[in-house]
Amino acid sequence: MNRPLRILLQTTIPTAEEDWSIARFSLLAQYLSSLTREDGTTLCKVVARDRQPDEHGNDPVLSTLAQSDFDQLWLFAVDSGNGISDADCRGITEFRQQGGGMLATRDHMDLGISLCQLGDIGAAHFFHSQNPEPDPARHCIDDPYTTYISYPNYHSGRNGDCQRITAQHPVHPLLHNPESPGGVIEFLPAHPHEGAVGAPANAQARVIAAGQSLVTGRTFNIAVAFEHEPDEHGNRLGRAVAQSTFHHFCDYNWDVSQGCPSFVDEPPGNTMQTQPRALPDLKAYLRNLALWLSDLEVMSE
Repeated sequence: MNRPLRILLQTTIPTAEEDWSIARFSLLAQYLSSLTREDGTTLCKVVARDRQPDEHGNDPVLSTLAQSDFDQLWLFAVDSGNGISDADCRGITEFRQQGGGMLATRDHMDLGISLCQLGDIGAAHFFHSQNPEPDPARHCIDDPYTTYISYPNYHSGRNGDCQRITAQHPVHPLLHNPESPGGVIEFLPAHPHEGAVGAPANAQARVIAAGQSLVTGRTFNIAVAFEHEPDEHGNRLGRAVAQSTFHHFCDYNWDVSQGCPSFVDEPPGNTMQTQPRALPDLKAYLRNLALWLSDLEVMSE
């Protein structure tokens, strides 16, 4: 593929200043847009937008995604319900049936629960009131500090801090970073209450990275990668990743000076800025995502 990869960054809510609207993912959009191939040509062309439901409650882009020229959808499920209409779901499903790549991410408890509608991608996301984690022992609060948030809410650190992740073996290509001392990505942004993901049964998917709670010491899944697999109609689905929290991609979690909605009241950190390997690891992961979702070769160890 010689032309730029066309990537849609999309939230599941209308634009709202006091929320996690797409404007709060501007550093991600800027970084992806800055990537080039070895010959200096542009790697990614990025469109970033919020949900814009029409009079029928359908988003005009998501509902027609299969007819678009996008190669990838990076979906930030920041809603508390009704973030994806039936028509949107069909559009996304048909997009993957045609080989489109997809990242789907959410946050704690039931935030982003609209993802449950999206087949195997939805099955990879565990929520509080729907599709809970299979292990009942995990149906308990992990982050005890933000008391109005219940499980799943794994405390990987303060907003603005980095967390050390563990690559699952064999190391997935998404976690390769030849600039890292071990050749593997070790750091991603932290968040006080991450959601839960896992590989669905009977899917060609596996957990590729895990984090650890700073409160309870529990390990929890960070990301699940889906290889191409046939659906029940014989379509070869595009690659996909289910991620535990959209805060791995959010401006505030890269650099708290970027600001956040006023309802965020946890004390912030800054080790994403002070740990010298944190931002390079994050950027390596993002570049790998853009390449891998479109079947292009990623950086090797």
